[in-house]
This record gives sequence, C-alpha cells and structure tokens, in this order.
Amino acid sequence: MTRVSRNFGNTMHRDAVPAVSADVMFASSRFPNYKLGNNNQIVEAKDDPKVLSMKEAVARETAMLLEQQKRLSVRDLASKFEKGLAAAAKLSEEARLRDVASLEKHVLLKKLRDALESLRGRVVGKNKDDVEEAIAMVEALAVQLTEREGELIQEKSEVKKLANFLKQASEDAKRLVDEERAFARAEIDSARAAVQRVEEALQEHERTSRASGKQDLEELMKEVQEARRIKMLHQPSKVMDMELELNALRIQLYEKSKRSLLLQKELARSKRGEENISQLYELEGSEALGSYLQICPCSDHVPEFSKCSIQWYRVSSEGGKRELISGATKSVYAPEPFDVGRILQVEICSDGQQITLTTSGAIDPAAGLGSYVETLVRKHDVEFNVVVTQMNGADQQSESIHVLHVGKMRMKLHKGKTTLAKEYYSASMQLCGVRGGGNAAPQAIYWQVKQGLSFVLAFESERERNAAIMLARRFAFDCNIMLAGPDDRSPLGT
Repeated sequence: MTRVSRNFGNTMHRDAVPAVSADVMFASSRFPNYKLGNNNQIVEAKDDPKVLSMKEAVARETAMLLEQQKRLSVRDLASKFEKGLAAAAKLSEEARLRDVASLEKHVLLKKLRDALESLRGRVVGKNKDDVEEAIAMVEALAVQLTEREGELIQEKSEVKKLANFLKQASEDAKRLVDEERAFARAEIDSARAAVQRVEEALQEHERTSRASGKQDLEELMKEVQEARRIKMLHQPSKVMDMELELNALRIQLYEKSKRSLLLQKELARSKRGEENISQLYELEGSEALGSYLQICPCSDHVPEFSKCSIQWYRVSSEGGKRELISGATKSVYAPEPFDVGRILQVEICSDGQQITLTTSGAIDPAAGLGSYVETLVRKHDVEFNVVVTQMNGADQQSESIHVLHVGKMRMKLHKGKTTLAKEYYSASMQLCGVRGGGNAAPQAIYWQVKQGLSFVLAFESERERNAAIMLARRFAFDCNIMLAGPDDRSPLGT
C-alpha cells in the first residue's frame, strides 16, 4: 500500500511559517481603536464612523481564519480499523489451529485404515466382518473430515475478504489525509490573501490618517499578529496529529498482513499434506518489497544447494508468461520494485529431478515508499550514502562511505573529491537489486555504469535501496531510457 510521507508535517511548517509569521512594518500614524472580545471576535471600543469599513474587513478576515478549527480527525476511522484488525487476527488463529488438527486427524485415520487392512487379510469368519465394518466406519470419518476442510476453505475466503476491507480502510485514510492537506494549503493561501488585503487597506488608510498618534498603530499591529499566530499554530499541528495517526495505522496493517501471509502458507502446507506429496523444499520469508525469500530444505536428506541448479522467475499475477530473472541463481532472492505485483517462482534441479516453488501471492509494495519517492522526485539531485562491496566483479575490502548521486540527467558515485563513476542515463546502463547475497541482498543494488564498469553498492536500509532504484528509473524514463537489470525484457513501471 502506498503511504503519506513522514516529512509532510515539516513541509507544512516550512510552507506556513514564512508567510504567516513574517514581520510587517506599518507607517501609518492613525488607526481605529478596537480589540478582541469573547470567542476571538473583534468588538468596537468606541464609535468612529470614519474607520467603520476598516474594522469590518479585519473582523471578517479573522473570523475566516478561526473557521479552520472545525476540522475532523481520523480517530473514528482508526477505531473501526482496530476492530477489523482484531477480528482478522482472531479468524487467522482459529483457522491455523483447525488446519493443524485436520492434518493430525488425516494422519491418524490413514494409519488406522492401514492397520485394519493388514488385519483383514489375517482373519476369517465373524472377525473379518467386524474388521470390514471398522474399515467402513473409518472411511465415513474421512468423508466427514473432508467436509470439514471445505468449511475451512470457506473461512479462508472470509479472511481474504476481511484483508481486502482493511486495505480499503487504509486507502480511505490516505485519501482523507490528502484532502486535509489540500484544504490546509487552501487555508494558507487564503490567509496570505487576507494578510495582503489587510496590508493594502492599511496603506490606503495611511494616506488619509497621517495626523493620528502611534498608539492606535501599535494596537492594530497586535491584532494582525494575533490573527497570524492563530493561523500559524492551528492548522500545521492538526495535520501533524493526523500524520502520526496514519503512521500508526500503517504499522498495524503491516503486522496484520504478515499474519495473513503466515496463515496462507499454513493452509498451503496443509493442502500438500492432504495430497500426500513429499515436499523437499519450501520458501521462507515475507513476500513483500524490502525483505528476502530463501529456499529451505524440509528434511536432512535433500541434496546440498551446491549440487543443485537454481533459477528464479517472475510471473504476472494473472498467470501470464514467465520471465527469467537473469543472474538469480542463488538460494536467496530479494524482491525489487519490478517484482511488485508479480508472483515469484524458483526451479531447483538435482539428479534429474526438478522441483518448482511458488510464492503464495504477488509481491506486496513497501508501505509509504511511493510517497517517499514522490517527495524525492521534486529534488534536482538526491544523495544516498553507500558502501562499495564489489567493483567489476571483484570484492572490495574497504567499507568506507561513498556518496551516490541520483540526478535528473545522470548518476554519480564519489568519495570526497575522488569520482569513481559519472554517467548520463543511456541504453548501456543497467540498474537492479542484487540477485543473491544472503540476508544483505535487500539493501544492495547492481549498477552497470557502462560496458566494462559495474558496481555492487550497499545502502543504509532497504527503504533507501528501493527508493534509489525507483528514483533512478523515474528520471531515466523522463530521458526516454528504460533502466532495468540484465536481460529484463518487459519491466513494469515504478
């Protein structure tokens, strides 16, 4: 799911403070005498027909600023979302317990039937009839157990519907914050226009009131500054509160999504047990951007990976054509942005036997990564701290920090004043996630600057690594260049 940038609140402060809190110098010497009353409403201190229209204008603009206090929060949405998450967790736990019990019952029934079949061949007469009757009873129990498993499948469908509901709730929360942000910007623009109108009115009044004293001027300055203070302090703080609430919702959704994936894997494992298939390997890891998938043996009697041939593939979620991931021949693979929305497969070949493992669903996007990249796109050049682990295929012993610049026209890698690479986006440039490399793979990328010059770069976090890939591909696309990995024929948009 895409999320709102955490720097939103800070951005609002930067946008709002200069326009709202800037000092204004007044040159007029005569202004009306008025002050704030109850509910921050302007009341007239004494009758002055000459400045009545001026006071009404200030009162109207101040009232418009105070209207921003009537904004709704996302607490009601958060409450409903919490109830849905609790229900999803309960259903997931119940389904898991039932799956375990169902598998144990199948094993016991099979053992009992095998024992009765063996006994039937050794008895005769009435005992043989009793054994056959017992076998019939066991078969009836197996039928009942199969019907119960049908009910478990129905419950799995309900859990999936609940997950879709939670996803929709998150999208609604995001839309609400976007609307509030747009409204906040409109309020800021309105406040700027209001201050401009007040200043213009004061300048007009200055030309006709030069004989007035300085006391009225100071009072009016205080009133205008109070109106600005209300605008500056109220709306940004409310948007920051909403941002914190939405971040909490994202964290909760991520935790529940991991539980849902575990449930799906347990259901798939139970189904394989029912079909009595001997599974030698299985995929472990979260099926989401920012994590990694690992092939794990299911027993101690399987061939070592060094004696196996491994190849990873990506397949569209609609079951389309399978695409080979060039270079992904290790037991570990870290999904990259091209893999989002696609199903991953891995083929393991050993001693003439081929085994295919498939993820339970499409790779999920990282929460908030899209909004973070949109924030970076507005910059002309973005810097990332990296460590060069390989250069032209040779390992680098030094772990010193380098800086990778991702710009709108080119990419650059340097350390201090020493430049290792600087190249404009071109058809010979390649960029993708490292296709192997253990649990550090989610933080590393492969970058071929040009023919004969390539690097493997390690980032500070998975988020920075994926953001750098998406940002570089975005800038390259603006230059009519499709930036992808080796042999990637039909990359997806980022």
